[in-house]
Amino acid sequence: MKFPPEGEIKRLRKSLDITQQELAKLSGVSQSTIAKLERGSLRGSYEAVTKLFDALREESRRHSKASKASDLATRQIVGVQSNELVKAATELMRSSGISQMPVFLGRQHVGSVSENQILSRLRDGERMETIVELKVSDIMEDAFPIVNEDTPIEAVTALLSSSHAVMVGRNGDMTGIITSADLLKML
Repeated sequence: MKFPPEGEIKRLRKSLDITQQELAKLSGVSQSTIAKLERGSLRGSYEAVTKLFDALREESRRHSKASKASDLATRQIVGVQSNELVKAATELMRSSGISQMPVFLGRQHVGSVSENQILSRLRDGERMETIVELKVSDIMEDAFPIVNEDTPIEAVTALLSSSHAVMVGRNGDMTGIITSADLLKML
């Protein structure tokens, strides 16, 4: 099997908008090895280069074949229970690198919470010490729309024009979440 030059790894990875760490997870090749290959300070073994290009090709296929909600959804849903404190929600958003998330009551999706909501309350004069001690249910907004896994991407795109995220479900269970950032990865 003939591969492009090792120097193409960085270009391909960046075109798919994935980090070295994400590529390491997808390929099984360490992030430090990927960094050295991209800098040109290491010649990769046939096995490592094969794994990297196979992972990049598979990720490219996944991005180009996203035609329904389940193709694009992030499977690991980061959410918060409605009875938790806002402080826990903000810490979870910060540690996960997200700006909004679904709110659940048990397994049922009942609302959403975002950094913008919290910042808006601060701008309106509420004190941070007061806000962080509230329950998430006290500040949550409407739940994100829910679509079936087979919903066409075009319908999801339309929903994202009026919502921060779209939940993906099957038989009443939430199986993923799609945000605008996920859509941009398809470009």
